[in-house]
Amino acid sequence: MMENLKQWNKASPALSKYLIFSFCFLVLLACNSNNNPTKTEKQSIAIKPFKFWVWTTVNSESSDQDLNEEFERYSKNGIDAVLVNTNADAQLLARLVPFAKKHELEIHGWMFTVNRPNDPIAEQNPEWYAVSWEGKSCYDEPPYVGYYKWLCPTRTASRNHILNLVEGLAKVEGVASVHLDYIRYSDIFLPIGLLPKYNLEQNHEKPEFDFCYCDVCLEEFEKMHHKNPKDFTNPAIDMEWKNFRLNKVKAIVDDAYEIAHANNKNLTAAVFPYPEMADHMVRQRWDKWSVDAVLPMIYHNFYNEEIDWIGYATKQGYEDLKGKNTELHTGVYVPSMNEKDLKTAIELARDNGASGVSFFDGNAITPQQWNVIGNYQK
Repeated sequence: MMENLKQWNKASPALSKYLIFSFCFLVLLACNSNNNPTKTEKQSIAIKPFKFWVWTTVNSESSDQDLNEEFERYSKNGIDAVLVNTNADAQLLARLVPFAKKHELEIHGWMFTVNRPNDPIAEQNPEWYAVSWEGKSCYDEPPYVGYYKWLCPTRTASRNHILNLVEGLAKVEGVASVHLDYIRYSDIFLPIGLLPKYNLEQNHEKPEFDFCYCDVCLEEFEKMHHKNPKDFTNPAIDMEWKNFRLNKVKAIVDDAYEIAHANNKNLTAAVFPYPEMADHMVRQRWDKWSVDAVLPMIYHNFYNEEIDWIGYATKQGYEDLKGKNTELHTGVYVPSMNEKDLKTAIELARDNGASGVSFFDGNAITPQQWNVIGNYQK
């Protein structure tokens, strides 16, 4: 090219200067584009695809045909990831992996964590269960509903049992993450929209819903802080006691994170709508956890909120996670939504910082709702 420029210089000095300038400019531009992406390029690098998830439950009696049809339905309707509850059955989870691969879906092992209903190993150990302030054990007197079988997160044996289940799921080849649900204490306060169902008023922390006051929790706390929570007139205002329990949940999550990563899996979790609310309602402060992604269950109708609350709660969690390596994917409750609300919910989540949306649950989604989900990203 330089030889051609010399010939053009003899014919026209002015043209030569123009061409030399243009050539140098193009060289500089090429160097700049190779080493320093433009603003537009930087934006395209940073943007990740918006992810769609579903929660679903599978049991061992499901036929291969049923499983294939379910996973195919998800794939055809724009779902990227399936969170599957197998009751922490690692063999059943392994059976599902080929169906997920066939339909190009991520599969995540969803498990009940601290709440362990119908757990045959836990049921052989009544001392593992959480005890309320008034002295009732979840083993034989569960709060609210019969399946609220909460284990004590402090006892070595009960927490090791939980972590063994985590490890079992994490070892399943082809699974993207272990997904922790019920990773908290029992509800101190139910969502306000659910209170009429149980004929309850909850204007303050009540002894029957306040956990855990087993001997191990009391002894460990007293050794640390030189006071016994059973002696408190109002346990709700003792910040050390509250923080003790927040940290017991965090410790399980952080250990589960190490187990998952040791097996080349991520750790994800279903959590309450945003950290301050989760702290207040269920002693769960998820913005302080070691976790790869959280899926806050922003079920607006449970709290008698309007649809725009999905955006509000998403933004609260997104802001609390800034600076952390934790993604947020908004969970929505589809049975309460028409097609317009569902589309609005997705947009509110996306506009307020979510990396995706998860739908509860896969088998409850109507054809009309699938139409919204399937066409959204097109």
